[in-house]
Amino acid sequence: MSLSAADVVGELKALRKGRAIFTTPLADRVGPALRSTCGILEDDGTVEIRRKLSDRLRPLVESLPDDLKIALLAAFALDERARKPFYQERVHWAAITLDRDDRTVRRRIDEGIEQVAALAVAAPRHYPARGWHTEELRVTLALDQPVPEAFEFRRVIADADEIAVLDLAPTLPVAAESGDSLHESDRGVDVFHGGLLIRRVPESNDRTGLVLRLPEPLRRGARHEVGLRLRANLREPRYLCVPRHPCDLFDLHVRFGERVPKRIVRQEKVSPAAADDRSRTGSALAADRAGEVHVRFRNLARASRTESAGPVNGQ
Repeated sequence: MSLSAADVVGELKALRKGRAIFTTPLADRVGPALRSTCGILEDDGTVEIRRKLSDRLRPLVESLPDDLKIALLAAFALDERARKPFYQERVHWAAITLDRDDRTVRRRIDEGIEQVAALAVAAPRHYPARGWHTEELRVTLALDQPVPEAFEFRRVIADADEIAVLDLAPTLPVAAESGDSLHESDRGVDVFHGGLLIRRVPESNDRTGLVLRLPEPLRRGARHEVGLRLRANLREPRYLCVPRHPCDLFDLHVRFGERVPKRIVRQEKVSPAAADDRSRTGSALAADRAGEVHVRFRNLARASRTESAGPVNGQ
């Protein structure tokens, strides 16, 4: 459908009532404009609709100025502290948080809804002519093993009919600063579920593309999940996600174990060519008591656009 900002505004104002995204059943509260911008299908249940609404709305809301962001996080019950059963209670929570009166917060909510609707229409969540995209990529990287392992679970959505193969660019470690490359014998790939690995395509000294044949072709809008295990003899603890297709959510757990690096850095918008640039800065991360870090990246673009990577470096 053709998205209209006015339609999105109307549906968002209806959604904020009652328990907002925690209304049950939720399907009756979500109209065609929100279904289109959030990728909600007719057969999606309440849990799936709630997840898609949250995944789509949260990044848009968090891009707003702080006062509008807090007001909308409360309005739609996106903030755990504001998950109250009535809209007026969430408005009052936001008023206390912002040190404003309830009437002011309601105006902020209306203003924020207008801006979110405009953002949703300006950047619709469609991927025409790309074949498929990744809705969710979850990776657990264990660096405390004799041979580091990554478990990769990916949910893809077909953006066209008859998608029979997936050309994957797995999240793989980059080479060491010494210039040593990862040889094919250093890397292993096992498919746990979701298809048959039919080909490996060397792409550089450090990366190998994978071609996975699906059990059956996907129709437009269909979802499919793939589980992989990747092993590589790392020269140093550096990890880079370079999506070949758009990726809505990249969720990464890294386990260092007892050998936690002195410095762990999160970086974004890094091209593969710039991955070895030690002059780049990033936000520092702290490992927890188990020697682990957890980071998330949203709306990664295609690798060909060079601003789409999200690595975690340990030094």
